[in-house]
Amino acid sequence: MIRKLLARAFWRFSKWKLDTLPAPKRPSVFIGAPHTSNWDFILMLALVWEMGIDVRWLGKKEIFKGPFGLLFKALGGIPVDRKNPGHLVEDLIAQVKQGEMFGLVIAPDGTRSGNTHWKSGFYRIAQEANLPVCMAYIDRDTLTTGLGPSIDLSGDSKADMDKIREFYADKSGFYPERKVTPRLRHEGKELETPED
Repeated sequence: MIRKLLARAFWRFSKWKLDTLPAPKRPSVFIGAPHTSNWDFILMLALVWEMGIDVRWLGKKEIFKGPFGLLFKALGGIPVDRKNPGHLVEDLIAQVKQGEMFGLVIAPDGTRSGNTHWKSGFYRIAQEANLPVCMAYIDRDTLTTGLGPSIDLSGDSKADMDKIREFYADKSGFYPERKVTPRLRHEGKELETPED
């Protein structure tokens, strides 16, 4: 209830507005894109709290150190060692298969400073755990954020990414110049590692 009230207050006084489809009715992998600013985190919390969605999210391990570490974990954060991701994807898939049902928010851009491609972990998790991918967005041009459509992955990564590219084509992100076009490094080929 407190989270919902905080979210309502945010949307009432913020210049940003919700423009969203209804929340998925089953656990999903939520793409958070374009990810270009720390403000994306605040918008994500306000969105999921307003909609009553229980989510976990991935963040670099460094932000979980110090006084904010416990807070970020309480807010659903899962620390990730970007230099040594190990079995992160496999561990998350195992949690879902063991019945831990939650929405997983992933920013596949991988960094706020921009990359040349998206990381493939979101795709592998959704495919192997048989979860739909819900496209959440931030658009600076319209000052809107929300949930877009969900898709069930076909296993044809190029065809699936074409749908994702089409949705995000007109979404600018908080800092439009940092936007990364949705593409996987080995798109159309077998996805092998979480770093792809």
